[in-house]
Amino acid sequence: MKNIILALAVMALYGCSSTPQTSQAPPPSLPVATIAAVTQTTYQEYPASIQGAVDIDIRPQVSGYLQDVLVNEGAYVSAGQTLFQINAQPFKEALNNAKASLHAAEAAILNAQLEVDKLTPLVENKVVSEIQLKTAKTTLKIAQSNAEQTRANVASAQINLGYTNVKATVSGYIGRIPKKQGSLVSPADQTALTQLSDIHEMHVYFALAENDFNSFNLHFPGKTPADRIKHLPPVELVLSDGAAYPVKGKIDMIDGQFDKNTGAITLRASFSNSDGILRSGNTGKIRLGLQHNDAILVPQSATVEMQDKVFVFAVDRDNKVTKTPISVIGKSGDNYLIKDGVRSGDQIVLSGFDRLQDGQQIHPEKAADKTAQLINQN
Repeated sequence: MKNIILALAVMALYGCSSTPQTSQAPPPSLPVATIAAVTQTTYQEYPASIQGAVDIDIRPQVSGYLQDVLVNEGAYVSAGQTLFQINAQPFKEALNNAKASLHAAEAAILNAQLEVDKLTPLVENKVVSEIQLKTAKTTLKIAQSNAEQTRANVASAQINLGYTNVKATVSGYIGRIPKKQGSLVSPADQTALTQLSDIHEMHVYFALAENDFNSFNLHFPGKTPADRIKHLPPVELVLSDGAAYPVKGKIDMIDGQFDKNTGAITLRASFSNSDGILRSGNTGKIRLGLQHNDAILVPQSATVEMQDKVFVFAVDRDNKVTKTPISVIGKSGDNYLIKDGVRSGDQIVLSGFDRLQDGQQIHPEKAADKTAQLINQN
């Protein structure tokens, strides 16, 4: 009995003196990459309006009834082709009247010249007074002046008659034709007969805000806008459906001043349009590329956004992580272009950091996915 009590006492004493053993969890294994500086191009897109090289209104230059419409809406026409005919009969009669007046004026010149020729020898022989000859010569000059005026009237009547044939001033595509055969047309009409667009080359206009324009000037060499334009790379046009226009364009104009209302400056890029894909009035975006030397790229998937700020988890030499804010100045594909916060040679965690805390130690491992293609893997 004593032995049993002694054994229980020993067991109780052993139980009171012992403490439970706890095991510490190993640090998590997370993919880590070393950042490297690279040369990278980033792209900015700006809303743009598209116009033909020539977009003009076709308007009548004389009043009259529209006798014939010789072209269809949307048709391609050549420069000099007749598009509309205005009733020409009144203008033919006006031309005939002007010619008749010219004939009368020319006859008056002949008559005045005969009088001068008749009086000249008589004055020389002192048969008549010299004042009669001077009067005859004055009458001749008046007749010549009248003839010049009537010749001008004839030319004006011929021009007006020619205006009854409304012709295309450039080659291009016809727009809508609101007025039909038999309509009364006039130069004072608010609505044009049609629009004509020369679209073999398209002008695409877009605007840069002041900050963007300053950055634009810093990235491209040149002392003047004209000199800077020579060094600009080709630009892309993104159409309204998101597809890129297959031909690249060239910026060839920078406006001379900022718009006071918008605070932006307008630039123009020209695109060849030999296939006629683009039309005046199209909309799209200009994609402008800016090259950055020694750029620091960080995959977007390796960042955390909190309260309008972007963070990465930087890894120090002891494999401890620090939640570090970064300054993003652009995007390139799936990567952020970084201005401040990290630099070449720093290590960052690529994924699995949703429960990481500052100062926590990790076990770094090589990144296995392709998100770090633009940075060197550890």
